[in-house]
Amino acid sequence: MSELTRVKSTLEQWRILQAVVDHGGYSKAAAALNKSQSSLNHAVSKLQQQMGVALLEVHGRKAYLTAAGEVMLRRSRLLTQSAIELEQLAANLEQGWEPEITIAVEVIYPKAILYDALAAFLPASRGSRIQVLDTVITGTKDAITQKTADIVITGLLPKGVLGQPLAAVNLLPCAGHSHPLSQQAQVNVAELAQATQIVIKDTSQSPDESTGWLKSEHRWTVSNFHEAKALVARGIGFCWLPEHMIQAEIASGDFVALPLQQGESRRTFTHLVLPDEHHIGPGAKALAEHIVKQHHAMAQPTAPLSTPATLGK
Repeated sequence: MSELTRVKSTLEQWRILQAVVDHGGYSKAAAALNKSQSSLNHAVSKLQQQMGVALLEVHGRKAYLTAAGEVMLRRSRLLTQSAIELEQLAANLEQGWEPEITIAVEVIYPKAILYDALAAFLPASRGSRIQVLDTVITGTKDAITQKTADIVITGLLPKGVLGQPLAAVNLLPCAGHSHPLSQQAQVNVAELAQATQIVIKDTSQSPDESTGWLKSEHRWTVSNFHEAKALVARGIGFCWLPEHMIQAEIASGDFVALPLQQGESRRTFTHLVLPDEHHIGPGAKALAEHIVKQHHAMAQPTAPLSTPATLGK
């Protein structure tokens, strides 16, 4: 390292400066750090010399930050906190705690429940990065079979795979209030198949088109439900939309749930799957249990939920 880039100060010096400010002087800071007052004076004095700027001014028995000291103190807190987090990360890695946890989530799943679980998990997350990936049908299945995610929330369990039941999701065939199908008292499957269908793109490289309702020959494909709803609102076509995503539009009359002759909705049961449960890390295991616990807390008498199980054993 060259002389120009050599670090002049130490973390201990900045920690001492913080203690002097936080405790209102050298005497109380020395007691808190179990050091002599003279050693603290020396450390701060040397730090100011190294920085070439006055950080503290002493008036009587109290030390006050200079304007430059206030700026440097704020930055130093970030520095010492980063050092603490770095050491904690090393300890976590030694214990097998994952630096990153990936969750693949079928797009029909009610994300608000996941967000509540993530909020509950945060205090115990130990700095793990969380990656939440939206997946669709076969793409969700791939995340399980190819083990590309630590946790998968799916609406379709692959053959031979067991999952923890979470929640039922109702999918309604919806059109905008001005769409011709919305004006009918009843809609049959043949009429639905002749209309333009808005579909969400399967995230798999090899999508399975035998899954889901894809009977319309005229289909427009989008990447998410936000885009699908925008097209439905403009009367372009109909779309099978999760009921929890369109409650406001149904209530306002902007969207109409089409009255089908053969059933008015499709119901999908979502499950939580640990693709590699024999090698799951402690962080992913803890987060999975938070998700199941959140569903258990919100369970209603009619919901197909089971008591949370211990996951990943």
